[in-house]
Amino acid sequence: MSASTRIAGLGVHLPEQVRTTAETERRLREENPGMRLATGLIARMTGVERVHVAPDDWNASDLAAAASRVALAESPGPIDLVVFSAAAQDLVEPATSHIVAAKLGLAAPVMDVKNACNSVLNGMQVADALIRTGQHRRVLVASGEKTSAAVRWRLDRPDQFVPSFPGYVMGDAGAAVILEASDDPEAGIRTSRFVAESKHWAVGTLPGGGTMRPHDLDATYYDMDGAGLQAAFLELGPEPVERMLADAGLAMDDFDLVAIHQVALPYLAPIFERLGVRSDRTVVTVAEHGNIASATLPLQLRLARERGLVGDGSLALLIGLAGGISLGLMVVRL
Repeated sequence: MSASTRIAGLGVHLPEQVRTTAETERRLREENPGMRLATGLIARMTGVERVHVAPDDWNASDLAAAASRVALAESPGPIDLVVFSAAAQDLVEPATSHIVAAKLGLAAPVMDVKNACNSVLNGMQVADALIRTGQHRRVLVASGEKTSAAVRWRLDRPDQFVPSFPGYVMGDAGAAVILEASDDPEAGIRTSRFVAESKHWAVGTLPGGGTMRPHDLDATYYDMDGAGLQAAFLELGPEPVERMLADAGLAMDDFDLVAIHQVALPYLAPIFERLGVRSDRTVVTVAEHGNIASATLPLQLRLARERGLVGDGSLALLIGLAGGISLGLMVVRL
């Protein structure tokens, strides 16, 4: 049995190619002659200035493997379990974790853990449980989000624009976290809590590849009700966060960093205000990187470390928001 599970390595990969929001709007007009799209509309509504775009011949596993190499360079050593945790995937079968492990040359058991934008948090939750019970000692949790593959550029009907809109500000990225057993009971993952309101599952979908619409080409694009997602999370409210902190005997001012999943800039200030989060203890990523799904929280951790906001011994609160809908909370001592 392990006293705790600590983060031993952290890796993020951001593709070199970027697409500005102005370029996104220009392409939409080119692909859809006669489309009336107000200049700057997407940027005004979301605050997103640009997104990263992976090469056409890259898959989710390539992004995950690139980030994993960074994490493994930071924390060399054997890996005895590979967990691929992302909204994206290479194939329906086999598990994308097999492909990641093969690209990294790792001979270890594998599994996929999938829960939309909370995938990395849930992967860390699973790894923590397996480490604490002695089944594994060093686990690689890897994410590859190639969201650009599901963006609808050609609109057959005007009413397709609104449900496709969130895809225009989603970016590609890879992330990796190495978790390992620690004898320090105060280090690593201190507590976590997950909440789901599954009655809202239909407000944001990417149907392709499942049994509902197995051969429908129209199902390979994002179909999201942005207003419905926002309403669902507002209905959930701050109570789950407040309850977890109360149970753990913590307050927001105890954290050196509060990392939260980000889909649009205008949503952040009301959320931070409602939760009582100080602006100097957050990292805003959505403007420069867009919504990068489950890679968002690892990116914020890395940037916070690079900017000196956190270091060894810092306390971080990770808040994940995902379609379905679900909320993930994790307190980590770095």
